[in-house]
Amino acid sequence: MFRWVAFALLFSAICRASAQEALSDALLSPLDTSAQPVPESAWIDLRQNVPENSRTQSAPPWVEAVTLLPAQAAVNTLSKSVFRIRVTRPSPAHQVLLFRLFFDDKPDQRPELIAWDESGTHVLRSGLLGSGVDLPSSDSVIIPMTAASSIDIEVPGDGKTVRAAYLDWMTSSAVVHPVNAEHREMIPEPFSSMPQLRAPAEDVEQFGTVTATLAAETIRIGSQIQQGAAFQFSIEAQPLAALLTFEIVSPRIDAAPEIYLNGQDIGPASLALPDLADPGYRGEGERLVRQMHFQYTGWLRAQKIVPVTSLKVGTNDLLVVNGPASGTSAIRATQIQLKYLWDKSDYLLQTGH
Repeated sequence: MFRWVAFALLFSAICRASAQEALSDALLSPLDTSAQPVPESAWIDLRQNVPENSRTQSAPPWVEAVTLLPAQAAVNTLSKSVFRIRVTRPSPAHQVLLFRLFFDDKPDQRPELIAWDESGTHVLRSGLLGSGVDLPSSDSVIIPMTAASSIDIEVPGDGKTVRAAYLDWMTSSAVVHPVNAEHREMIPEPFSSMPQLRAPAEDVEQFGTVTATLAAETIRIGSQIQQGAAFQFSIEAQPLAALLTFEIVSPRIDAAPEIYLNGQDIGPASLALPDLADPGYRGEGERLVRQMHFQYTGWLRAQKIVPVTSLKVGTNDLLVVNGPASGTSAIRATQIQLKYLWDKSDYLLQTGH
């Protein structure tokens, strides 16, 4: 699949950058949390085929119960399964819960979170989670818990696509951002502060650097050349430096995607990995192989410095292929930055000795 992107040097464009926004004032502040015990986070295993060597799971006291409620299908609809997690707030001050769900993101079995109060009234519906890429993934929702007492994970089918949930109570802090930065809504993840990558709809120029989107949509990639994501873009002048950036879901962390430019293998991209404590890591073992390989079941940012000597004025062909033995992944928000000489560029001229 080819994507054609043509861009010029838009030195009159306005830059749009990204920044976090402060959360609701209803959240606990760091000063509030210092006066009371910090509640533990909860990792809840929802797999229905738990390995034999798995220990009996435990949860903090504020998780009261976890049940699986197979639901009957209504007329002209598919059957659905419901995981119900009953929660009590550790204190009146804890009002907002981060709920991160790990699941197989199948197009026809995308889960939804529904929060209920004691009377059986909906407090919140998340809408369908994931994007239907048919790969292991995860998604997060912030849930107001002032009235809610239980959270349902509703998923079409037998529920075996749902793997686990991570729950943690939230606090707030003052967050500032530059006035010239684009405001961005963001759910902060506990193991990584990397925000979701945005693909600008139009070419953007700032300080002599042009950012252009090659493809905003999600594209599946495999480990064979013919399974790669192919792009074409044109440039009007040779840049001083170039950077390719995209997000990838469900990659093997020791086999980053390979990048090809104009028929030349320019090497693998670099992955920005979260803490190894992140429950998104999923081990994969093989018979007669001692080392376990890990896949990250979520979205990661990938970047590659593109050798400018491999670029040419006019049309360039770019190919992103998954790493060796990595199976299938998907990429999104693929974009390239080209750095040109700017009238205030900072550089040193090294003279010979």
